[in-house]
Amino acid sequence: MADEFFALQKQGTWELVPPPISGSVLGSKWTYRTKYNSDGSVARFKARLVAQGNQQEFGLDYQETFSPVAKLPTIRILFTIALFHSWNVHQLDVSNAFLHGDINETVYMRQPKGFEDSAQPTHVCRLRKAIYGLRQAPRQWYTTFTTYLLQIGFQHSQSDPSLLILHRDKLQIYLLVYVDDILLTGNDNNKMKELIEHMKHKFTMKDLGLAHQFLGIKIASTPDKYFLSQTNYANSILQIAELHKCNSVANPSFSKPPDQHSEDAPCFDELLYRKIIGSLQYLTLTRPDIAYAVNALSQHMHKPEVVHTVMLKKLLRYIKGTLEFGLPISRSSLQLRTYSDADWASDPVTRKSTSGFCTFLGDTLVSWTVKKQNTVSRSYTESEYRALASATADTIWIKRLIKDFSIDHKQPVDVFCDNTSTIALANNPVFHARTKHIEIDQRFVREHILNNTIRLLPISTVDQLADILTKPLATARFKLLRNKLTIGPRSSA
Repeated sequence: MADEFFALQKQGTWELVPPPISGSVLGSKWTYRTKYNSDGSVARFKARLVAQGNQQEFGLDYQETFSPVAKLPTIRILFTIALFHSWNVHQLDVSNAFLHGDINETVYMRQPKGFEDSAQPTHVCRLRKAIYGLRQAPRQWYTTFTTYLLQIGFQHSQSDPSLLILHRDKLQIYLLVYVDDILLTGNDNNKMKELIEHMKHKFTMKDLGLAHQFLGIKIASTPDKYFLSQTNYANSILQIAELHKCNSVANPSFSKPPDQHSEDAPCFDELLYRKIIGSLQYLTLTRPDIAYAVNALSQHMHKPEVVHTVMLKKLLRYIKGTLEFGLPISRSSLQLRTYSDADWASDPVTRKSTSGFCTFLGDTLVSWTVKKQNTVSRSYTESEYRALASATADTIWIKRLIKDFSIDHKQPVDVFCDNTSTIALANNPVFHARTKHIEIDQRFVREHILNNTIRLLPISTVDQLADILTKPLATARFKLLRNKLTIGPRSSA
């Protein structure tokens, strides 16, 4: 607490003034957290002073609050391209990041408990800098940091505003910011070291060396491979569910709904169900093999029934047996390919279909999506076409993103679809009554085919990798597709 208070004083975070006659004074509160290393050992005990921003009023105490953070596919693509060029990826951590942001509004806060000024105990803190807990703090920090980078020659990526790029002659440096965690890579180690020292003088920043843990994801590296995993996080979910000693199963989903009786007791109460599902959504960052099961269970968070708790228990038992699984990033070509699929009318209540698509950069899986479609499709072809349009949009975004990394993907991106009617519809310039309700999707896909942005190719249903993202599968087929997605333990990666 004393260290935190000293840091606040050093930054000139506030000045003590008499309480305002009119105007609200926010409360302040100490929070405590134990931070762990990737191996589970205690790194440090952290205290943080936060303002009680839940008392702020929009338009009076703050205006805009939105702050961009790096998209997860961008992180995977950065590692893939760095590995391709044999570049080092450095990791930086900004201490008390939000305290670097200046605030424009007049905000008062009570003095922190235990550290009140004995000479002026009734005075309040008039904030000069953003502090944790304020609604506008993340935005102010992002603005302050990126403004500094723009001044020294960086530019925002057009595809992801959290990626900043420095191109000067033959120099290439890429900086990715996720709140106070930063990844830095490029083709000149000496220039990167100079940049790190420069940033250290401007901000309170720690150089953590080569990337080894980012956003709770463990990054194991060898000269020609990275392996991203969340073993400790998966273990913590099992501890919350009290299933850390359970027997494992080989499949995360039921291929047919389990039998249930009205008198059966739920495996988890509603609050615990929501807590576990929220945690599992974060686990899917490195585990696309559970993406469909998590998506299906997430649709019942408002009122989970007994059958849903049974399905969740099976998913957790699957995770128990696959704790060491993760996502490998390997050195290969930088050719994009996408797989798109849909399961028609799969929701028995709403009859909406499920879209699933995934994109590879070389041999590395960099992006995947599972989503229930917004509208009911009247045919299998229509559901496949809606999925194809979404997959095309995501592929175009990735193609633009890798162009920011100076990777010019000149040839069309291969997009694989297993529905011949959908492929015919995409290449057929005729519109008629049966397709006019999806005309916008049709025109969108067709335009990019004609512009050679994508190339739509048929693929057999047996080889359709996105099948694992749209429906529950038999165990043998599930394992086959999981292997093709490259998901497995580090030893086999």
